[in-house]
Amino acid sequence: MDSLPTSAETGAFPRREVPLPSRLATGDLAWASVAAVLHCAGISRAPQPDPDRIAMAYRSDRLFRIDGEQPTVWSPFSGFWQTKNGWVRTHGNYPHHARALCLGLDLTEGASADDLRSMLATASVQESVERITRAGGLAVAVARENPQYDAALRSRPLVEIRRIGNEAPTRPKAPSRPRASRLTSETAAQAAPLVGIRVLDLTRAIAGPVCTRTLALLGADVLRIDPPHIPEPEWQHLDTGHGKRTTLLDARSEQMTALLEEADVVVLGYRPAGLARLGLSPGQLGERYPGLIIVQLSAWELDQPDRAGFDSLVQAESGIALIESADGEVPGALPAQALDHSAGYLLASAVCAVVDQRVHEGGTWHITTSLRRIAAELLGMPRRDAPEREREIDPAMHTQNFSVDGHALITAAPVLPGFSFAPPRPWGRDAPQW
Repeated sequence: MDSLPTSAETGAFPRREVPLPSRLATGDLAWASVAAVLHCAGISRAPQPDPDRIAMAYRSDRLFRIDGEQPTVWSPFSGFWQTKNGWVRTHGNYPHHARALCLGLDLTEGASADDLRSMLATASVQESVERITRAGGLAVAVARENPQYDAALRSRPLVEIRRIGNEAPTRPKAPSRPRASRLTSETAAQAAPLVGIRVLDLTRAIAGPVCTRTLALLGADVLRIDPPHIPEPEWQHLDTGHGKRTTLLDARSEQMTALLEEADVVVLGYRPAGLARLGLSPGQLGERYPGLIIVQLSAWELDQPDRAGFDSLVQAESGIALIESADGEVPGALPAQALDHSAGYLLASAVCAVVDQRVHEGGTWHITTSLRRIAAELLGMPRRDAPEREREIDPAMHTQNFSVDGHALITAAPVLPGFSFAPPRPWGRDAPQW
């Protein structure tokens, strides 16, 4: 196996229009990504996914409420900024990235978005990006698409699956443990294919957590691990943390080694170079832990191992932002963080496929994709001359309510028919153990 099933092989779910208005085929990508999970999880007898539910899940940040309030999703330091010779896109949602951005541009503590705008207006695109990235911040030039590069990316699998490391014997699924998801009677008999599978979640932001949230929904025991010194925005974790336990742990600790020794799957979402320095590269993990399924998500391709990134930055540099421009000049964006969400569902589908294959063939496995590879796929799909008209959807039909740590929570409901989420848990409060 070197890739996921083709769209023809997932034909049990004929495509339906997902209302994510854009020039690019965002809705088609979303539909295919969700259908891949259902196919690879072996629950093709379930009802077809609801296209409105998919659209709402891809825009989950718009539905999210905590104690009736919608959190501020974007930092004032995240956005498109005009320079003297073009546009740049910055990302400062994490405080350490915002600090680095300001440091690179010599902005003082307490600087505002207006200060950032004024500074960038007098600089060039190249100078701005170089200064910000040199200081450890995140910025890219808003670029036009590169059809030749995208075609080269599309010549490789959308999600690559291969054996690595030491040979390992077949590994039957572990005895059933308590499930993190809840199932309706219609799907209970055929669903939860990952019961007994232990997953270490070393991801943050959206794409990786969507993957592991889906694995938890399918029955896996998911333990999310974060470094103690980099807090996660509360809303972001609660929006993607359903059914997982969550702990804070140094990746070089003996406890991490013990967890890896008993894990079936580890999902990696940090920069490849940083993982290698911690001894957590796929090659290192494959050698030490035969039989492990190693899932690696990066923003950019693996030939840029030191480079960090997010969906919005990939949209800007890949040409998507200019394609989605309303006037051909000011950059635009997809109607959702669609690269993130699609990557999450596609990786979850690959895990389901490999878990089944490992039962019969054994082996140590490496599953990988990047947001940039997802972008290339989207750029190769049919386009519209203009976005379709926005259609109103009743959000109450596509949400779940929870009480978490004394707070009333409203989140998007799952896209898999017949499933409902177990509640997310407070970030970092669980013990680092299975």
